[in-house]
Amino acid sequence: MLIWMAQGTAVVAVLMFILWLLHFPLRNAAIVDVGWVMGIALLAMIYAVHGVGYWRRTLFLALMVLIWGLRLGFHLLFTRVNGQPEEGRYVERRRKWGSHIGLKFLLFFEFQALLCGVLSLPFALAMHDPSKGPPEVENWGAAIWVVAFLGEMIADSQLKRFKLNPQNKVRVCNVGLWRYSRHPNYFFEFLIWVSFAIVALPAQYGYLGLIAPALILFFLFRVSGIPVTEEQAIRSKGEAYRKYQRSTSAFIPWFPSPP
Repeated sequence: MLIWMAQGTAVVAVLMFILWLLHFPLRNAAIVDVGWVMGIALLAMIYAVHGVGYWRRTLFLALMVLIWGLRLGFHLLFTRVNGQPEEGRYVERRRKWGSHIGLKFLLFFEFQALLCGVLSLPFALAMHDPSKGPPEVENWGAAIWVVAFLGEMIADSQLKRFKLNPQNKVRVCNVGLWRYSRHPNYFFEFLIWVSFAIVALPAQYGYLGLIAPALILFFLFRVSGIPVTEEQAIRSKGEAYRKYQRSTSAFIPWFPSPP
């Protein structure tokens, strides 16, 4: 299993290197986000094809990851890369890094490949074990995935529609799911990873797959998720976003409070 993961991660590292080369003519480092999603989906497909895992569990996970990856990957491609200016968080990285920016972005891209390899642990565990597990666990995981997938898709669609209106350029998106959470897309993304881990639970050492959603939560709260996104939002929206912060839950959807 570890050999699978190492070989798969190496394939994703090559993909990230190609995307790093592409980011120069595109002048947009956000292509790394597309690469991260597609890298995860690619690893799941590699494990599914070469694995000997229980067919039902493998099929569930393969479909869940593939549908999630294609939907989110193309969404990121068309909203952050194709014909789009580079996102403020990457512009800010360039400003902070100063010199040797190309090399630093190469390390950043390849770190994403390594992260893909670690996050693919539940897929590797699930698709390596041929023993049959309780179908109820897989069913619950799939049910959570359906809710999370629809929630993330709706949140992304609402934000996209909001941004398409030129009048909203300096406004904060607080409509739909964004009225109840400042980051509903991140919340449902976390639930998607929880669903992956649940489906993998019946496999041998499947509990180790819980490392993936735990890492996702750590990155969302401490590294490249909420902190970076909100820093950029404050730079672009100012006091309007601070007011939104005071009234709206950061993560778990809940009723807004008075600002």
